[in-house]
Amino acid sequence: MPSKPTLKAYCGDAKTLLAFDLPKSAIKNLAGFTVQVTPAGSASYYLLNSLQFQTPGDHAQDAKEPANSSINAPLHKFRWLHVPGSAHQGVTPFYGAYTYAVTPRYFDDKGSLQAMDPTLTASLRVNVGPFQKNGLELGFTRGFTQSEAFVHHFGLKALIKPKNNTLLFDLSQQSGSNAAGQKYTYEDEYTWLGFTARAKILGILADVLKDASLSIDVFAYDLNEPSVLDSLLKLAKLGRVRIILDNATLHHSTSKPTPEDQFEKLFNAAAKSPAAMLRGKFGRYSHDKVVIVKSKAGATKVLTGSTNFSVTGLYVNSNHVVVFNDPQVAAKYEEVFQAAWTGNVAEKAFLASPLSSQSFSFSSKQTPATDVTFSPHSAAYAETVLGGMVTRIQQEGKLKSGGSVLFAVMQLTPGTGPVYPALQKLHAAQNIFSYGISDTPGGISLYTPGKKSGVLVTGKPVGTQLPPPFDQVPNIGGVGHQIHHKFVICGFNGKNPVVYCGSSNLAAGGEEQNGDNLIAIHDGDVATAFAIEALALVDHFDFLDRNATAAKKAAPKKKTKTAASATKASVPANKQQAALKASWFLSTDDKWAQPYFDPNDLHCVDRQLFS
Repeated sequence: MPSKPTLKAYCGDAKTLLAFDLPKSAIKNLAGFTVQVTPAGSASYYLLNSLQFQTPGDHAQDAKEPANSSINAPLHKFRWLHVPGSAHQGVTPFYGAYTYAVTPRYFDDKGSLQAMDPTLTASLRVNVGPFQKNGLELGFTRGFTQSEAFVHHFGLKALIKPKNNTLLFDLSQQSGSNAAGQKYTYEDEYTWLGFTARAKILGILADVLKDASLSIDVFAYDLNEPSVLDSLLKLAKLGRVRIILDNATLHHSTSKPTPEDQFEKLFNAAAKSPAAMLRGKFGRYSHDKVVIVKSKAGATKVLTGSTNFSVTGLYVNSNHVVVFNDPQVAAKYEEVFQAAWTGNVAEKAFLASPLSSQSFSFSSKQTPATDVTFSPHSAAYAETVLGGMVTRIQQEGKLKSGGSVLFAVMQLTPGTGPVYPALQKLHAAQNIFSYGISDTPGGISLYTPGKKSGVLVTGKPVGTQLPPPFDQVPNIGGVGHQIHHKFVICGFNGKNPVVYCGSSNLAAGGEEQNGDNLIAIHDGDVATAFAIEALALVDHFDFLDRNATAAKKAAPKKKTKTAASATKASVPANKQQAALKASWFLSTDDKWAQPYFDPNDLHCVDRQLFS
């Protein structure tokens, strides 16, 4: 019998995860869900489905909406992520109050979609915007160059940076154009791709430039983003910045100067005392990505995370930043910076410091319960740090029900410490919700109908060829990592959620030889924001991995009306004809919903966890 759904909204960083549920008795003839979005003070719009019905005329349709609008093509999911600016409102969407209205839709006994029944609609109102909780802020890069949304905005052949490879290039240059002929600049592209992480980084630099009483200390690894460089050079001329910049082989060469070498030369020419730069690498890398803001009274705030201050780090990689508006936290980071500065960025000197051999805990009105460790560590302490993560991961597997681990880490390389094998083994467990992604191309485990096994995907699918009606997306090729995150969430929606994040690669070698910071934040709202990022990445790349020509261990597809097998053939010019040939359309029965109520299927675990 038709029923009004329960509706829950999870607030992330400038995005909302909607989760809906129905009693099992209400899924007979369920056609999916229509989702209407109303930004405060603006016109409503319906979320779009990637698919539509094969013959829309056989179904109740709103003629004012496209055939793939969710009012005409209901979503076959029990949760959906709304990211303003993906398909509506352009590259600079509205932030503020949004009202979401979700309506279950039903087929008649002949498989035709019936008109929407407003008495079944559930709605709620939430604020959508960059994440901030008291003094803690989060920011994420969008990390979706391999997506239809990117192609629809900027075109399939949009450049990430000019071909002339100039260090300080003009962002007002055209980077690409889309199928509608709209032209975009690098600034447009960077605003969209850099998302809230870019806004946080550039915002802090702009605030310091405006206030003559402030200065910054910076740890940098990759350093070549033009807007960041421009701000740092301006601060150098004002004598208000110190930088510790990595000088490992990747970033330093006497015969062929790297971008970092080129910037060092510009910086030194511009710097007014006490502005200064120190090059160093500890044992292997100076791998931190940190900006510490200081007043005359001392450090006031600190930005850290996984995001390199580079074109790739902000506009290709999936990354995060964390901002602590807390003088106590900032002061500890400043203490680490000063120790590295006076120790000439030497591994031996830092290992002799007590900063290397303990965890520092913070909890205040500004900062939720947070623990931070600073590497390089001794081998014994590195083992303690990583072993603690493994123990927490394993605790989720010991729960009778409801355990969960979601993660996005750059790589899962065997033999690099205890964390990677612990994460790799999760997908085999049947008593835990496991959802993860890395750039490691092997050992992926995609969703298999009828099983509760977790999902592990790669952010580097090989030779993706999407079936019609989907547009092709770029392969990132030789531009580095897609997944550059290093975060693990344990116990999302549980009693003791924790997020591990920061710059650490979660490997023994890095913890022993790199300058890094590993953060553990014990807070449900922060866990939710990171969990939403993991869900978005895993869901997206699960689809791309299934359609990669070299996918490994992919679950076999069922030949149904709702799915077409991937093909290496080129997509015909007429997408509708191509879709007709491929039979990639919405189904006209309720079979899609049945796995969500099968206790032995991961979709059922998913529905129960989120809704």
